[in-house]
Amino acid sequence: MNYQQKQINELLAPVRQFLQCETPDSWLAEATKPENLNALLVDHCNCELKASQTAIFLIRKYAVDAESGKALLEWAKPYEDFVYGKERNNHFFHGRKNGLSASLTPRDNFPFGQELIDKMVRLIKEEFHHFEQVLEIMEARQIPYQSLRAGQYAKGLMKIVRTHEPGTLVDKLIIGAYIEARSCERFAKLAPLLDEELCKFYISLLRSEARHYQDYLKLAEQVAGDNISGRIKQVGIKEAELITSPDEIFRFHSGIPAFTEA
Repeated sequence: MNYQQKQINELLAPVRQFLQCETPDSWLAEATKPENLNALLVDHCNCELKASQTAIFLIRKYAVDAESGKALLEWAKPYEDFVYGKERNNHFFHGRKNGLSASLTPRDNFPFGQELIDKMVRLIKEEFHHFEQVLEIMEARQIPYQSLRAGQYAKGLMKIVRTHEPGTLVDKLIIGAYIEARSCERFAKLAPLLDEELCKFYISLLRSEARHYQDYLKLAEQVAGDNISGRIKQVGIKEAELITSPDEIFRFHSGIPAFTEA
C-alpha cells in the first residue's frame, strides 16, 4: 500500500463507519460505463449546486437577517442562471473570483447562528468551486451541460424529516451529513476505476467532502442539545435503503440499476 492510499484509507475510515452500507458494485459497474460518463459528470455538477443551495437555504431560514439573505441569493445567482436559464453563460463565474458580496449578520434569536454561518459559507465556497471544476472538465471533453431529471435519493431522504422544530433542522443537518459522506465514499470508489484526470480530481475532493459531513453532524448535535445517535441511525437506515434499492435512472446518488433485478 502506497502512502497516498494509506492517507485515503485513514480519511475514509470514519466515513465508512458512519454510513450504514457501502455503494453496491452494480452501481459502480453502471457508473463506469463509457455511455454514462456524460450523465455522471452533469449530475455531479448538479449535486455541487444543490449542496450550495441547501446550505444557503439553511443560513437564510435560521441564521441571518433579510439583507444577509439577499446577499446569499445574489452569490448563487450566476450559477443558478447557468443551470436554469435558457442561455447558459458561464462568463459571470467561470474562472473568476465570485465571492460573497457582503458580510452576514446573525439573528439574535438563534444561538448557533455564527457557527452555522461559518461552516456553511465555507461549504458553499467549496461547492461553487467544485461546480466550476466539473464544468471545466466537461468543456475540455466537449460534454454539454444539459438538464437531468432528479433521482429519488434526496427526495426519499426528505420524506422522513420531522415537521416540528428543532427536529426539522436537526434532521436536515443529519441528511446533509449523509449526502456528503456518501459523496465522499463514491468519489473514493470511483476514482481508481476512471481515467487519470478524473481519478486525480475525485481524490482531490475527498478531504473537503469528509469535513462537510462532520460539520453537518456537529451542527446537528449542537442544535439538538441532546444525544441524537438514535436519530442518526434512523436516517442512516433510510439512506442505505435508497442506496440499495432498484433505481430506474442512473444518477450520482442513485440506487442499484433496476434492470439488475431481472
